[in-house]
Amino acid sequence: MKKFLRFALLSSLVTAVLPAADFRDHLGLQLYSLRAQTKESTTGALDIAKSYGIKEVELAGTGSLAPAQFAAELKSRGLVPVAGHFGYALFEKDVAAVIRDATTLGLKFVIIPYPPVSKDKPFSEEMAHSMAAKFNEWGAACKKAGLRFGYHPHGLEFKPTAAGQGETMFDILLRETKADLVTYEMDVYWAFYAGQDPAKLLAKHPTRWSLIHVKDMLKGLATGVHTGNTPPTGKVTVGQGQLNWPEILAAAQKIGVQHYFLEDETPTPLQCIPDSFKYLRALKL
Repeated sequence: MKKFLRFALLSSLVTAVLPAADFRDHLGLQLYSLRAQTKESTTGALDIAKSYGIKEVELAGTGSLAPAQFAAELKSRGLVPVAGHFGYALFEKDVAAVIRDATTLGLKFVIIPYPPVSKDKPFSEEMAHSMAAKFNEWGAACKKAGLRFGYHPHGLEFKPTAAGQGETMFDILLRETKADLVTYEMDVYWAFYAGQDPAKLLAKHPTRWSLIHVKDMLKGLATGVHTGNTPPTGKVTVGQGQLNWPEILAAAQKIGVQHYFLEDETPTPLQCIPDSFKYLRALKL
């Protein structure tokens, strides 16, 4: 028994001193960053992505190519498709088709990036309950196919509920989805814009976040807004805005976030993307 206790103590001490996995090991690009370039040439955009010296990418469609063709073009460039965004309506229309395309592309994660809102249908608590039920259903189907289902909050979800006491509609989504079926991808920009502290939000739910989007906010831009929409000029090169990246990335590493995708939505991505990567690669946590 004494030997066992000694071994357990040593194991815990070793674990305690081991550093968290470096976020740079899984720092990639959300290909939506090159949306304009993709419209001009899908393969040309992939050439640009490769030039940044990355391996992992997250997809936002396959441009002018069919999924199998897109997967082949990624492979030929040494790019690994880790995750992909699929619209809520696509899941509602045909879950099997989404799974088929995700499997063809070789994805690990399938992510819904935006809630089913419209001008006449704003985000609500009722919608949050409905989404949670569907997420469990779709998550189970994805799990059966060897995929991980997830959701990317866009800021609207952090609006307070009628219950008050600090509860948000995102809390409903977390509480009513099963952790083994539904994971989450934090967009640091949108969480911060909605008035959240990204580092604290990561730490508060350490088992629910698997991926994050890295993008920075213009200094002076007001926060505490739940519209999920800002002007393009509100996004800036990572490291030049108002977000505390050392704190956020350290928190993400600590809870074991698996993948980090730079998502550039600035007006000048071809300038800002390499500058953002340069900042992130040199960052000391």
